[in-house]
Amino acid sequence: MSTTLGTPLSPHATRVMLLGSGELGKEVLIALQRLGVETLAVDRYENAPGQQVAHHARTIAMSDGEALRALIEAERPDLVVPEIEAIATPVLEALEAEGRIRCVPTARAARLTMDREGIRRLAAETLGLPTSPYRFCDSAEQLQAAIDGSDGQPAIGYPCIVKPVMSSSGKGQSRIDGPADVPQAWAYAMAGGRVSHGRVIVEGFIDFDYEITLLTVRARAADGSVETRYCAPIGHLQVSGDYVESWQPHPMSPTALARAEQIAGAVTANLGLGLDGQPAGLGLFGVELFVKGEQVWFSEVSPRPHDTGMVTMATQWQNEFELHARAILGLPVDTALKCPGASAVIYGGVDAAGIVFDGVDEALRVPRSEIRLFGKPESFVKRRMGVALVHDEDVEHARAQARLAASKVRPRKA
Repeated sequence: MSTTLGTPLSPHATRVMLLGSGELGKEVLIALQRLGVETLAVDRYENAPGQQVAHHARTIAMSDGEALRALIEAERPDLVVPEIEAIATPVLEALEAEGRIRCVPTARAARLTMDREGIRRLAAETLGLPTSPYRFCDSAEQLQAAIDGSDGQPAIGYPCIVKPVMSSSGKGQSRIDGPADVPQAWAYAMAGGRVSHGRVIVEGFIDFDYEITLLTVRARAADGSVETRYCAPIGHLQVSGDYVESWQPHPMSPTALARAEQIAGAVTANLGLGLDGQPAGLGLFGVELFVKGEQVWFSEVSPRPHDTGMVTMATQWQNEFELHARAILGLPVDTALKCPGASAVIYGGVDAAGIVFDGVDEALRVPRSEIRLFGKPESFVKRRMGVALVHDEDVEHARAQARLAASKVRPRKA
């Protein structure tokens, strides 16, 4: 099976629309452009990182179904690639059913993974994958009842984790250690959700040894069939549910790794099913897993590059963005590790627009380091504005060096 790619800005261009154009979308757009694809970056605010590098930029509220349909029908892209959760996915499903678009990996996958309820029920109840105990709640009172077991079901107990059903990067997520924490956790979840939903998931706490991201790629084989490949496991450190460091590879026993791949393979195969039930969905998935000894539990999955996977820009021959771009275009992929390495987040540190960065030269003097500044037009204290990357044969040394490089970059008001 052969793939044909057109020339950008010509009548025969291969046109790809990204719905969401932050730092991850920016790298996907760059990878697509290197393959001669015409790119269209859509976001909810002007001058988003991906809009700064794409052929075309559009700004709409992607949760507005009418506006989203009008834009897609006007632009007529060959591929629609959701890069965030807050999208009117019923419109994508309708357009896909009408044969108007090809959505990556599928419109159904975009819908199921945009909220934690859809993907958790698929993983635990449909596929029977091991997960933490969980319950969905529509009020602080239901949350307390679920924790206590006074709703007639087994108690979730303390400690537990509460998350909005729709959020990203740890927003609205908190740990509850006792009854006094419940009202604050509920309020924080309501404030942190991507879309006002009034619903949370409460999860029983798993005493895991570590958590990983297993980047899983569904791509075309030479005979045209869909095959699944896995990158080396990525370890990561989270603070309040938000990633601050990642490293690759994370050491795992052969048994635990095999179980992780089996879980990731099962959930991505289901998400890749097309309208006819055939394995149509291509692309990279970020599958998050908890591991204790040789036990593995499914946590979450995103049908797109993952923030913890930014480390692959230093560690793999083809980073996660290149893998995603190649896979969705039907091109061959290579998930091989090039060198161990690590990433560390650079936060904004200030609330201001148009900030400047001091110390980039100092950061780049750290051996084997790279810096990516995302170009976000507005900074917040805890907004990711960049990332430091280091490659080194020793993962722990790479982690220390990545933290050092990140610390050298000093954002400030202009």
